[in-house]
Amino acid sequence: MTVSDTWKVGALAEASGLTVRTLHHWDTVGLLSPSLRSAGGHREYTEDDLVRLYQVLALRSLGLGLESISLCLDGGFDPARLVRDHLAGVESSLAALGALRQRLVRLDDELSAGQAPTTTMLLDALRAIGGTGTASEEVLRRHLDPDGIQVLRTRAAALGPATHYLLEVEWPELYRRAERLRAAGTPPTDRKVRRLVARMDELSALFTGGDTTVSAGVRGAWHEDPAAMSGETPAAADGWRGLAEYLEAARDARP
Repeated sequence: MTVSDTWKVGALAEASGLTVRTLHHWDTVGLLSPSLRSAGGHREYTEDDLVRLYQVLALRSLGLGLESISLCLDGGFDPARLVRDHLAGVESSLAALGALRQRLVRLDDELSAGQAPTTTMLLDALRAIGGTGTASEEVLRRHLDPDGIQVLRTRAAALGPATHYLLEVEWPELYRRAERLRAAGTPPTDRKVRRLVARMDELSALFTGGDTTVSAGVRGAWHEDPAAMSGETPAAADGWRGLAEYLEAARDARP
């Protein structure tokens, strides 16, 4: 690898529009660390690190937090889908800005002509600024009424592409980590287990809005058919009930 293939933290910060402090923080938390050290002992980023940096920034642009991003990177995802989701987000933003520009041009024309803008035009500008069921849904319908299903749909729609990464990448990774701890004999009272449970509950609240009835319905669906809810094969989902008891014990142990 030549010198031109590596970047020191200052050069990468300048090229990416980030601050050196941000890159140092991401290194400290293990999100993005330089892979090489120079002969003088300086840490340097490689092309593989730049690929990871793009993934971090793309996921962040979809609204994911750093912890979710880290879990998604560890859990694995389709890089082609990430590029498509990122592109869709950029195109959506451009479309929204284009619509806002047109409305503002019309407002400017009205004001330049000495005319008061109409209420309709003002409302248009404000709006511009503001901007078939799966197997799991069939199970959910047996535990939730139409209002509860709509709560889940509405909140998932509001999250946009982030929904896929939170539900289908991060959430399974949380369960895999919990299962590894359980298999290793880690007690549910351990801080690492309680932290995983806390994040699971945060995701649950994100999609249920904290509605206890909806949360109870989702838990009932998981207990009835963990294979359908997780997307795993029935054999792979058989151990879920034991894991669920382990996680409930961790919840009970929280202060």
